Amino acid sequence: MDIRPLSASYAVTPQITPEDVPAIAAAGFTTVVCNRPDGENPAELSAETLRAAVEAAGLTYVENPFNAMTLGPEHVEAQRQVLDEATGPVLAYCASGNRSSVVWALAEAGRQPADALIGAAARHGYQLEGLRPQIEALAAQRR
Repeated sequence: MDIRPLSASYAVTPQITPEDVPAIAAAGFTTVVCNRPDGENPAELSAETLRAAVEAAGLTYVENPFNAMTLGPEHVEAQRQVLDEATGPVLAYCASGNRSSVVWALAEAGRQPADALIGAAARHGYQLEGLRPQIEALAAQRR
């Protein structure tokens, strides 16, 4: 597992397994968000399987799956709601961590400057510069 912190309260990681859950809990995360549709996973890594493992560890599990073609405002708002309601640090996962960084940056638009959001992702190899217009537009809408 490769946890990549984008902020003090949000980190991303590539696909997790049930065996990773004790380390996730030990790292202090209180919420785990699945941004990966089940169709991308083998059955043993389904959201249902991971939900059972995460909830058995006493953590909150949220499904907010999408891909590049299906990402919409509802996914951004769902991620924003998770960030608002979490009782501690959030760990989001997908195939590589990239889409979890994208949805975070869009959800955080207006709360943090676009440069900070893009820079946080870039430190972990996620290139979000192309999203700058969307981040800035969302920030303007939320003012």
